[in-house]
Amino acid sequence: MIILVIGIVVFFGIHLLPGFTRTRQALIERFGDRTYRGVFALFSFVGLILIIWGKAAADAVFIYASPFWTYKIMPLLMVPAFILMAAAGMKSNIKRFTRHPQLWGVTLWAGGHLLVNGDLSSLLLFGSFLLFSLYDMWSANRRGALQQTEKLPLIKDVQVLVAGTLVAVIVAFVHPWLFGVRAIV
Repeated sequence: MIILVIGIVVFFGIHLLPGFTRTRQALIERFGDRTYRGVFALFSFVGLILIIWGKAAADAVFIYASPFWTYKIMPLLMVPAFILMAAAGMKSNIKRFTRHPQLWGVTLWAGGHLLVNGDLSSLLLFGSFLLFSLYDMWSANRRGALQQTEKLPLIKDVQVLVAGTLVAVIVAFVHPWLFGVRAIV
């Protein structure tokens, strides 16, 4: 479990850095934007590898058992989660309604996984993603994150809906091979 915790600390530690704008800017001025981005990516990658390794190696320590109905709700949360994550990287009107579609997508993804996973390692993993996403939205809003105001053609929204839904279906299909658990029960 310690490897999982170290991975979470490394991954989210580096992801907290942009919220400290003065520190981030000082690092960029001292080492350059390219080096800053490279180190950021390296720490993110190492943290992610440690999270994956730590989660796979963690003993199952159950804190709660999920009611059966949560397994029926879970897929209903994943489709909008992936649509919101797709909206973060694509032009659409979704950004007119939220400044943080990716963070809302991660919030739904993590919250859904917390509904159906009552073991300690899952609580640490998905709980940290949920808490970080909520914190990062608050932090970005505090720093003046702007909301998109431009109205885009409806086709852009359709593209996001199709892309997000397609990714959700693909993830559901490969989930047993990647994570050893069926995504849809």
